[in-house]
Amino acid sequence: MKRILITGANGQLGQCLRKVVSESSSHVFLFENRAMLNITDNDAVFAYFHKHKPDFCINTAAFTQVDLAESHRKEAYQINVEGVKNLIEACEEFSVKLIQLSTDFVFDGAEKSPYLETDVPHPQTYYGQTKLEAETWIQHNLDAHYILRTSWLYSEFGHNFMKTMLRLASEKKKIRVVDDQFGSPTSGIDLAKAILAIVNAEENHYGLYHFSNSGETTWYGFAKEIFEKSKLNVNLEAICTDDFPTPAARPNYSVLNSSKFAKTFQFELRSWQKALSDVNKWL
Repeated sequence: MKRILITGANGQLGQCLRKVVSESSSHVFLFENRAMLNITDNDAVFAYFHKHKPDFCINTAAFTQVDLAESHRKEAYQINVEGVKNLIEACEEFSVKLIQLSTDFVFDGAEKSPYLETDVPHPQTYYGQTKLEAETWIQHNLDAHYILRTSWLYSEFGHNFMKTMLRLASEKKKIRVVDDQFGSPTSGIDLAKAILAIVNAEENHYGLYHFSNSGETTWYGFAKEIFEKSKLNVNLEAICTDDFPTPAARPNYSVLNSSKFAKTFQFELRSWQKALSDVNKWL
């Protein structure tokens, strides 16, 4: 039986993990929100690790508001980089394995085929820069680590594109969605199960991995599928990125190739369409 610490437990992925592990109690899970464990407080992190002695630390705590990060750089850096540095030090000191969540925003979106772990990152946003810097710190300072890059995360929890679309469907007569940005929608539940596959693996396969549901689509295609799965009749209009300017640039193409993860951990990837079928359970 392993002791598993989950930071940022009140966030979207933290809540997905809580739901998934409720179905299996083979380990002891320590779900901690920011009030219980602030990863930017080095002393608090070390005191927590000393007291609870986790075997794994799953770091889901992050500043994920991509646009806001452009104007709140100090706060984004403190959480996404300084907080991770504190976890690295504590994991090294107490021999804890770190699972760090990262993002497709480390790429510039210039490619035309799914990104591999070996592709060179080139973030175009401050958020992406902080997540890449955290990756680099981990890779250079902690051997026992797993870095999981994911994309277009959605679930019944937190703030995400799927929930926004369902809300707008009840508020607007017409919904305009970008149709020239391509990515891989990822079920938060599937990502939580992937993380548990790492925890439950008999051998350590440390390193960098991509994880998303298989296939690709645009935000417009994603929205269309959401409404079809939800059996909602919505007037949906496809628009270009230039018609919807944002403070932080979005990559035109950020599809992730997850075959390395699937092969290493014997994990069956669901298509993004099949995973989205779960939406009916949440309505």
